[in-house]
Amino acid sequence: MAAAMAQRVLALAAEEGPERLQEALQGLGEGELGDMVTKQALRGRETAALLRGIFRGSPCSQPSGVLRRLQVYKHCVPLVESGDLHLSKASEIIGLLMLEVRQLPGHALAELATLFVDVIKGGSLSNGKSLELFSTVLTALASSKESLAYGKGELNGEEFKKQLINTLCSSKWDPQSVIHLANMFRDIPLSGEELQFVVEKVLRMFSKLDLQEIPPLVYQLLLLSAKGSKKTVLEGIISFFDQLDKRQKEEQKVPQSMDLEVATVPLDQLRHVEGTVILHIISVINLDQDLGEELIKHLKTEQQKNPGKALCPFSVALLLSVAVKHRLQEQIFDFLKTSITRSCKDLQFLQASKFLQDLFPQQYDITAVILEVVKNSAFGWDYVTQGLVDLGFSLMESYEPKKPFGGKAAETNFGLSKTPAQQACRLGASILLETFKVHEPIRSDVLEQVLNRVLTKAASPVSHFIDLLSNIVVSAPLVLQNSSSRVTETFDNLSFLPIDTVQGLLRAVQPLLKVSMSVRDSLILVLQKAIFSRQLDARKAAVAGFLLLLRNFKILGSLTSSQCSQAIGATQVQADVHACYNSAANEAFCLEILGSLRRCLSQQADVRLMLYEGFYDVLRRNSQLASSIMETLLSQIKQYYLPQPDLLPPLKLEGCIMAQGDQIFLQEPLAHLLCCIQHCLAWYKSTVRLCQGAEDDDEEEEDVGFEQNFEEMLESVTRRMIKSELEDFELDKSADFSLSSGVGVKNNIYAIQVMGICEVLIEYNFNIGNFSKNKFEDVLGLFTCYNKLSEILREKAGKNKSALGNKIARSFLSMGFVSTLLTALFRDNAQSHEESLAVLRSNTEFLRYAVSVALQKVQQLEETGQTDGPDGQNPEKMFQNLCKITRVLLWRYTSIPTVVEDSGKKKGKSISLLCLEGCLRIFNTVQQLYAARIPQFLQALDITDGDAEEADINVTEKAAFQIRQFQRSLVNQFSSAEDDFNPKETQLLVTVLSTLSKLLDPTSQQFLQFLTWTVKICKENALEDLSCCKGLLTLLFSLHVLYKSPVSLLRELAQDIHACLGDIDQDIEVESGSHFAIVNAKTAAPTVCLLVLGQADKVLEEVDWLIKKLTSLGWDTSEDSSQASNQTQALEKGIILQLGTLLTVFHELVQTALPAGSCVDTLLRSLSKTYTILTSLIKHYIQACRSTSNTIPGRLEKLVKLSGSHLTPQCYSFITYVQNIHSESLSFVEEKKKKKKEDEAAAVSTVMAKVLRDTKPIPNLIFAIEQYEKFLIHLSKKSKVNLMQYMKLSTSRDFRINASMLDSVLQEHNTEDAENEPDNDQSTTAEQPDENQEPKKKRRRKK
Repeated sequence: MAAAMAQRVLALAAEEGPERLQEALQGLGEGELGDMVTKQALRGRETAALLRGIFRGSPCSQPSGVLRRLQVYKHCVPLVESGDLHLSKASEIIGLLMLEVRQLPGHALAELATLFVDVIKGGSLSNGKSLELFSTVLTALASSKESLAYGKGELNGEEFKKQLINTLCSSKWDPQSVIHLANMFRDIPLSGEELQFVVEKVLRMFSKLDLQEIPPLVYQLLLLSAKGSKKTVLEGIISFFDQLDKRQKEEQKVPQSMDLEVATVPLDQLRHVEGTVILHIISVINLDQDLGEELIKHLKTEQQKNPGKALCPFSVALLLSVAVKHRLQEQIFDFLKTSITRSCKDLQFLQASKFLQDLFPQQYDITAVILEVVKNSAFGWDYVTQGLVDLGFSLMESYEPKKPFGGKAAETNFGLSKTPAQQACRLGASILLETFKVHEPIRSDVLEQVLNRVLTKAASPVSHFIDLLSNIVVSAPLVLQNSSSRVTETFDNLSFLPIDTVQGLLRAVQPLLKVSMSVRDSLILVLQKAIFSRQLDARKAAVAGFLLLLRNFKILGSLTSSQCSQAIGATQVQADVHACYNSAANEAFCLEILGSLRRCLSQQADVRLMLYEGFYDVLRRNSQLASSIMETLLSQIKQYYLPQPDLLPPLKLEGCIMAQGDQIFLQEPLAHLLCCIQHCLAWYKSTVRLCQGAEDDDEEEEDVGFEQNFEEMLESVTRRMIKSELEDFELDKSADFSLSSGVGVKNNIYAIQVMGICEVLIEYNFNIGNFSKNKFEDVLGLFTCYNKLSEILREKAGKNKSALGNKIARSFLSMGFVSTLLTALFRDNAQSHEESLAVLRSNTEFLRYAVSVALQKVQQLEETGQTDGPDGQNPEKMFQNLCKITRVLLWRYTSIPTVVEDSGKKKGKSISLLCLEGCLRIFNTVQQLYAARIPQFLQALDITDGDAEEADINVTEKAAFQIRQFQRSLVNQFSSAEDDFNPKETQLLVTVLSTLSKLLDPTSQQFLQFLTWTVKICKENALEDLSCCKGLLTLLFSLHVLYKSPVSLLRELAQDIHACLGDIDQDIEVESGSHFAIVNAKTAAPTVCLLVLGQADKVLEEVDWLIKKLTSLGWDTSEDSSQASNQTQALEKGIILQLGTLLTVFHELVQTALPAGSCVDTLLRSLSKTYTILTSLIKHYIQACRSTSNTIPGRLEKLVKLSGSHLTPQCYSFITYVQNIHSESLSFVEEKKKKKKEDEAAAVSTVMAKVLRDTKPIPNLIFAIEQYEKFLIHLSKKSKVNLMQYMKLSTSRDFRINASMLDSVLQEHNTEDAENEPDNDQSTTAEQPDENQEPKKKRRRKK
């Protein structure tokens, strides 16, 4: 029936007139019409023609026609969505229906649109094909002008569409149709408000969708954002993935939360989805640049409010991917770099103050976020890697270590990163290293860039790039093999690089030399050329390179060495090495190098010096070279050694110098040569002789030959050096040591060489002496020679007033020997050693010398991270030596107090004081270089506690134990008689205590006890020594800020200063309720006053930082607004309480009769800062009153009242006081001027300049007060609270006439005075101080 009817409709539709067709259709019921269309569609024949026929026979001019059309539409929508039709057939039907939509009248469109909304609500969309039609219906409806019934009222088409969209977005959507709906909205014209509705609805649907469906939906959203709402779209996507990441992290932390309710997302799936989304965003930004701009803009504003939300791993990865587009790269990198440094600064700021930590318990660390991005990028995020590499290099270059003017570059490779810039540079290196490990394709590129920078930045420090290169090589040694050509190119430039860079570079690529023969050969060629270069640096580079090769190519053919500084982590490398090299090849290779190095022994002193310093390390790592090296050294020393047994001196010093014109240079560093021989011989005897068997008799005889030779020679030199007088070396008290004449230079060189030789022999004889009395007497004999010269040099330097006067020359003793010597001198209780050690112990000068050298070695370690001599670059050995030395120095200081030592007779510091100084230096050095090993260090000092497990070491307890020892010493100082009080020692003790206090946990009981003790010391001891007072108060403040805010402490100190110095109004007597005895007439000003003001400034900085945070929180209108408002209230309370107490501090200080100078100047500046900060707080409340109808809190009102009653009036009195002080000094100068016109002109101008300088901050203060009052008036209007009632009108600005002065002036008719006086008062208090003041001062000066 339906088929026949369809055929009839088709036939009638082909006729010209529509009348018969209309009649035929008139007779059809709704069901029949539907059946006919369905059947025809399912058969798939002529469906479009049938629908055209029906539309032709249903003209919109007739109500029945409209009704029939609607029936067709209502029937076709479910049919298309049913999924029964072929896709092409469905598209054809929808296409035809879309064409006819425009014909429908408004009410029909409205009905049709409502039907669609019901279908979507019902969730019966399957393929979303019909939504194309819905978009056309809504578009047509929006342009319909007729009034449509909606509920009880009427709306026009545009409003009706708006209501529908509203209904649609408020209803529940089927998750499967979200993508189709998002796609549909792109085709509908939407107002900004409607678009926002739609976008928010789609974003809310994210959480209900399966993870795999998110990327296509994001893509649709991004395309939709071309209409607007870009910020909402980006914000929604970023926060959704941020939440997912956080949830993923929490689930990883708690593996037991595997309940079925917690729908865990597989990590790799999440990362791949994130990667796809990032790709979609990049592709849309390529089409729509505004989206990229919007992304940066959104993250910048978000970062002000909540950096943790703005820069999460997902958003950072997104930014770095976008950064590849060059137009946005600079913007993005600048934003990331400022965010990184700001984050580091904020962290530093928070860690330094308990008050801030309480307000901000959660600390955001951007470095962890960026390193997480690197880790995430391993999941195929190749488009992020280029951004990561560029960011890494950009950070390393922007924040590289700076080279001080004219000085050596500040090294950063040892110690901790302290400044935000250093942390940023370190982060850059970490990014590059981690990216290098994760992504193979970019490895050669990173390596290339690092090498380029090492070469091109030769003038500036490159240690950070060399460290990175070294870490890269260790992480993947084989990657260098593929880039070996690049490395050999770098070698060609070695001779042009500074020596430090060469050594670092060769050390870094050393593993490659063991793997690649071609690279090694090319390096040797370069080095051999360099040995004959004209440039001294090139020759030094060659020596450094050859020594490195000798150290690392073992003749025994083995690679494994505990000393090897870099391990190679690939078995294949080991196989290659064994294939390439056998011990014979290595031996030939090493001997060839030694041959090249022998030539260097005839070159400049610097080159020889490098060799002598390097031979010991070569020996230690490559023992088979012992005989060759020893022979070389023997032939070298024989050139200067005089074998005749009774000839003095035993060495030819004149052979060590060379004259060029009238200049004299050191040619042979003889002391270094002897030092090298002594260390090599000691090592040889202790190691090789023990290992050698009896097999190689011939060789042994030969070895014994040079060993015996050396021993006899050193014995003879020792004997003759003790006998020699200074005259034998052409040195005595009358000799010339000035560095301006040739003779003086020669004598200086001789003196340093002789002193060095004595030191080397002291070490040699002590080591071989085995505690024999004779040997120790020799040691003292050598020391006497050393000491005589040392005294002469010190005396001559003292006359020349040079800075080197009190410094001892760089010592030749090794760090290991210093620790052995100190232990023997002070802690060796063995009965058998007592007699021989008594020889050394009886010589106080020798004891002082031993401690001084230890001090010098520790200082060198602190400054450069290494010391001279064997094992100087071995951190482990240095650490062990430090522990030994500290144990001795601590014992010596605590067991023999300074008072006991009679140091009055001799010049110089007592030994105990030197020991204390040594302890201080070591505590600093350990915290700087060995922060990770502090527990072991403290464990080593505690002799009572045997070998406790490392895990059990409680740093706070151990540090507290050491602190107690120094506390006792300090208390003894304070309780000693006035004559015995040693300010230098007290100062050192306070510094030691503050250094050790850094090891205490601020939350521990011990920390609190130490703080309480420090407060007690300051309260009870009336110290008059300024430096000790400064040290103690600085310690007190540094402890107090980690416990709670120091404002109440500042208030007590300010009251004490006021009581000590008196009031600016001399008639007022200040109550003297002293809190701190440390504040007394000597220390109150400027010492204590400036410290209090400095600390108050720090508190002001914290408050300023908090106000900025508060302002950014005020903008936050997110869902967490209740949480934000709680935090806001806590911040406001904290700020107002801090400022309130600070006002009372300034209230005291501003009434104090401070002496003119730094105190007045600093106080005026601090007051200006206080008013500026009060003003920014008032501005914050003005902003808050604008955005919300909040009333201002009562606390603020109290603060304003306090500022009006306790600060502003006193400020004006203080200004008058300051002006009076200065007018007095000026009048005093005027009198002088009259007496001595000519002579005092310079003094007058100095005083005038000083007055001008000291009164400069006054106009700034007045301006700050006036700004504060101006914004108070604004806030009063906004909040309807009269805050100005607390402010008195200031007098200092008004024109003031002093009546009594006027009378006397009128009587005397002295015009000059009449002009001068009012000028004085007004000089700094005009209505517009900045403009009016200076000219007045100048006029006064002319008169």
